[in-house]
Amino acid sequence: MGSVAGAVLKTLLLLSTQNWNRVIAGNSYDCDEPLVSALSPASFSSSSELSSSHGPGFARLNRRDGAGGWSPLVSNKYQWLQIDLGERMEITAVATQGGYGSSNWVTSYLLMFSDSGRNWKQYRQEDSIWGFSGNANADSVVYYRLQPSIKARFLRFIPLEWNPRGRIGMRIEVFGCAYRSEVVDLDGKSSLVYRFDQNSLSPIKDVISLKFKTMQSDGILLHREGQNGDHITLDLRRGKLFLLINSGESKLPSAHTLINLTLGSLLDDQHWHSVLIQRLGRQVNFTVDEHRHHFHAQGEFSYLDLDYEGNVSFSCSQSQSVPVTFLSPRSYLALPGFSGEDELSATFQFRTWNKAGLLLFSELQLVSGGLLLFLNDGKLKLNLYQPGKLPSDITAGVGLNDGQWHSISLSAKRNHLSVVVDGQVASVASSLGSEQTYSGGTYYFGGCPDNSLGSKCKNPLGGFQGCMRLISVSNKVVDLISVQQGSLGNFSDLQIDSCGITDRCLPNYCEHGGECSQSWNTFHCNCANTGYTGATCHNSIYEQSCESYKHRGNTSGFYYIDSDGSGPLEPFLLYCNMTETAWTVIQHNGSDLTRVRNTNPENPYAGFFEYVASMEQLQATINLADHCEQELTYYCKKSRLANKQDGRPLSWWVGRTNETQTYWGGSLPDPQKCTCGLEGNCIDSQYYCNCDADRNEWTNDTGFLSYKEHLPVRKIVVTDTGRPHSEAAYKLGPLLCRGDRSFWNSASFNTEASYLHFPTFHGELSADVSFFFKTTASSGVFLENLGITDFIRIELRSPAVVTFSFDVGNGPFEISVQSPTHFNDNQWHHVKVERNMKEATIQVDQLLPKTQPAPTDGHVLLQLNSQLFVGGTATRQRGFLGCIRSLQLNGMSLDLEERAKVTPGVEPGCRGHCSSYGKLCLNGGKCREKLSGFSCDCTFSAYTGPFCSKEISAYFGSGSSVIYNFQENYSLSKNSSSHAASFHGDMKLSREMIKFSFRTARAPSLLLYVSSFYKEYLSVIIAKNGSLQIRYKLNRYQEPDVVNFDFKSMADGQLHHVEINREEGVLFVEIDDNARRQVHLSSGTELSAIKSLVLGRISEYTDVDQETALAGAQGFLGCLSAVQLGHVAPLKAALQPSHPAPVTVSGHVTESSCVSQAGTDATSRERTHSFADHSGTRDDREPLANAIRSDSAVIGGLIAVVIFILLCIAAIAVRIYQQKRLYKRNEAKRSENVDSAEAVLKSELNIQSAVNENQKEYFF
Repeated sequence: MGSVAGAVLKTLLLLSTQNWNRVIAGNSYDCDEPLVSALSPASFSSSSELSSSHGPGFARLNRRDGAGGWSPLVSNKYQWLQIDLGERMEITAVATQGGYGSSNWVTSYLLMFSDSGRNWKQYRQEDSIWGFSGNANADSVVYYRLQPSIKARFLRFIPLEWNPRGRIGMRIEVFGCAYRSEVVDLDGKSSLVYRFDQNSLSPIKDVISLKFKTMQSDGILLHREGQNGDHITLDLRRGKLFLLINSGESKLPSAHTLINLTLGSLLDDQHWHSVLIQRLGRQVNFTVDEHRHHFHAQGEFSYLDLDYEGNVSFSCSQSQSVPVTFLSPRSYLALPGFSGEDELSATFQFRTWNKAGLLLFSELQLVSGGLLLFLNDGKLKLNLYQPGKLPSDITAGVGLNDGQWHSISLSAKRNHLSVVVDGQVASVASSLGSEQTYSGGTYYFGGCPDNSLGSKCKNPLGGFQGCMRLISVSNKVVDLISVQQGSLGNFSDLQIDSCGITDRCLPNYCEHGGECSQSWNTFHCNCANTGYTGATCHNSIYEQSCESYKHRGNTSGFYYIDSDGSGPLEPFLLYCNMTETAWTVIQHNGSDLTRVRNTNPENPYAGFFEYVASMEQLQATINLADHCEQELTYYCKKSRLANKQDGRPLSWWVGRTNETQTYWGGSLPDPQKCTCGLEGNCIDSQYYCNCDADRNEWTNDTGFLSYKEHLPVRKIVVTDTGRPHSEAAYKLGPLLCRGDRSFWNSASFNTEASYLHFPTFHGELSADVSFFFKTTASSGVFLENLGITDFIRIELRSPAVVTFSFDVGNGPFEISVQSPTHFNDNQWHHVKVERNMKEATIQVDQLLPKTQPAPTDGHVLLQLNSQLFVGGTATRQRGFLGCIRSLQLNGMSLDLEERAKVTPGVEPGCRGHCSSYGKLCLNGGKCREKLSGFSCDCTFSAYTGPFCSKEISAYFGSGSSVIYNFQENYSLSKNSSSHAASFHGDMKLSREMIKFSFRTARAPSLLLYVSSFYKEYLSVIIAKNGSLQIRYKLNRYQEPDVVNFDFKSMADGQLHHVEINREEGVLFVEIDDNARRQVHLSSGTELSAIKSLVLGRISEYTDVDQETALAGAQGFLGCLSAVQLGHVAPLKAALQPSHPAPVTVSGHVTESSCVSQAGTDATSRERTHSFADHSGTRDDREPLANAIRSDSAVIGGLIAVVIFILLCIAAIAVRIYQQKRLYKRNEAKRSENVDSAEAVLKSELNIQSAVNENQKEYFF
């Protein structure tokens, strides 16, 4: 401990070990005696006094002596009133009045305290509140309770603002009690030594507390060693306090034995700081001043007796250094040098958070130049400029804006210039020439005065904000008290005899792991790689559910989910399966089939499942979902689930609640029942599970577990596989959840007086509110919560303005978003507001957000105490008419529907989603309303999927075709009930819309052919030269109109898109979104009595032109996609029929993706890659019973590769032969019951065994 160089801990106060009961009891004592009234006039002092009757001795509360209070000679911000309490006291409250019977009172002031009458410290009410509100008249008393209390001898009141029609006037009182404690002074080489006394105190609970103050940034305060090698160390490093605990238990991993915690900042300010270590068992609280950390520790504390070594004095010496604070960029300190000196020298120490600012300027008289010393990007820059010469720069130091004290020594003499930074000679320059260097007489520290004062001072990067001390000029120490009294130099906007630096990153208001940095006036949060955004990294950049992603138009894929929004849980990656319902798929490490043998109740098997998310994340996801399920399959052969004699379970599973579960299917936990028991179809009717029949053959109990409170399955236990021929196997599927209970949770407000009420919203430091609204009203309050003076309110101020109003103690603020269109259009609009330490923001839909910065040193805590009103106000005025849904406060959803069920004037739910979300239904899909949400009806679209965005594509083999018959003959058409009913035989079709995509390398080819009973037709072909031709024959007696696109060959194997629109005789064609043509047809304007639509080869055709006939005979070889004629989608009718359709498929036509064939879909490739990366993960360290793995992976891998190639060749040959026998074999099997559970299981077990055997070969 003595080896720590320079570790001077000035005055270690009340170093003790005591019982917790004493500490708790100590908080209840009375400490509110008036302390000022009994002081003598000599205990009062001030910066100045207006007259002898306005002196500081008349500043006692409620006294009318003299002029009735203290008033300074000049009313400005450099005046102060000081009291000396005679000894250190605990001060718990202050009170102020104005001057008696006058117009003199102070409206705001600072309170400062000190032990010695030097080195003052400002008292803060909150972390950023410096000032106290004062009086509004001369005689009323304004009283403030100080929490925490002050322990000091001297108090100083500094007026900031006063009555503008009067002057500064004050009468004061302070309340408290005597504060006495033993002190010890340590010089960095001395120490207090305690001897162990094992029997002195209880080992169960204890408290170590002390107070310290120091000017040194490093040193050891306390070190304790136990008999078992365990130790505790309190270590001050760079002004922060480190607590190191080593339990000394060598059996434990090092991560558990060593605890290293950091609290506090800027603790080397020569002011008292309190340290408290509380232990109850292994629970430990570590507190430094007002900041606390709670943790679980290993090992025990020991107890000690006192002794000391070295130079120890039991009194407290006081520092004589006088710091000065440069409060703003306009601050400066001008000190006289000695004009005509042949040497320029200055030394000082500084500390700051700012990266840039002027430290020192001095004019060089003889060479008519100047010398600037400034910070730039945290580095020290020395700039010397002289007329006719290039300026010379010296750079020294790095990271000097770290809040620590740094020493600077500057010397310029003759032609030598040297700079020393923190004891290191940074650079020596000889660029001054041979002339003597003469100082210009004045040294400007921290900044420059206004140009109007005639100064030649230059300040390229702005003023310095920070602290300086130990200033010397021309080798003479500067008396800053003389500067304060006006007898030396001059200054502006300084606070002398105090360093006002504060650590704005303590506590760290950057949430979710955001990195805090700071300047003198504010802090900044770096949210990179956190998954959150905003001024304090409060808002998640991810959605809370797959349902939310779905309604942003996202398709199936991997997404990050943040189930609690801005809450403490981190986002995690999962798979969203976007069907008509958005399914959340959460994988685990035990998805393979696992076999179990040789177990009994004394030697059970336990299989554990680890998920891609923590239990807290899973619980939040499950709670948010409408429904969750997990498929659990238990295969058994002479392996029971329960003992039929006594009913005790023989196999069970454990879910999220860590409780044993014995049901194996269903939504309700019915003990020892399986799916077959619930459905009444077990193989033995006297049991509720198939496996309980205890047969010597394979059977299974398979079911979906859907009781949300028990999901997910975390463990399965098997105990009945110890008998001969007894065996079991199990397989657990992924956790599947669908829906989002909060996303569509809504309420309809029918009267202006109606509202919903909820408990008080607690968002003291950061608060975010988000919701959707839909209305036709012109105004109304969405949400309101009140406090005594604080409040928040969100309202529709006018049809195009949404306003967020709030007050956190700095007066009311409001920010508004104005829209170019009205919000009362009966469509859903999304509102998101946030209020934090730095700013308040509001955003509506995708409009630009509006921001209101928080005051730099204002109140920060939002303190509310009333109920939260939704849809109205406490006064039942200006209520909201319309719908509100998905209301969330700090990531937590409010159940509007449940509360609306019991509230008059409010109805649960809200219809009318298609007006807002209908645009998500693409490609002709129709939006259909649902009770909660909507769905897309793709019946009349060539696409499928939740938003009708998935193309239906098909590969056409040689000679194949798809024929969609609108009508078999002319007369049947009038009674048609199919989707082709719109194309009546006696109706003349004067317009049609055709869309499709294709890919082929063959020419000629027929892409599409529409025939008519009147020998009229439409054909789309690729000619022999590769050009795309559209041929319309609208009159049987004329030649067809031909539209030819020959700018490139369309039989190039690339995907092409075709859109054809005809309006009577005007034809518009677009190819690949770039080639467009409009043509006037000459053969007619109507296509009558449509017969059929053909894709591929034409088997029957008459009276078509030669080019169409040639292409029709050749057919189509390639891929066709998303074919649509009006409301008819022939490929969809052929490949995915939802009802009987008049469609005929000939030849080889299979569903395929036109996009993936060329490999041009980067998104598809990426998604497939992601699925491979994430869906099949498993922990190789997790043991699976009887899993068969190869121990010679490398050799096995090489053999497997060779075997795999040979098997592939053999499989191709065998497959050709098998295809011929497939149909007959399947027909024969229909009459035999060979699909037994045993055959299925053996097949699966063989596959599983092969997978386990060759798992590393696949990776090889």
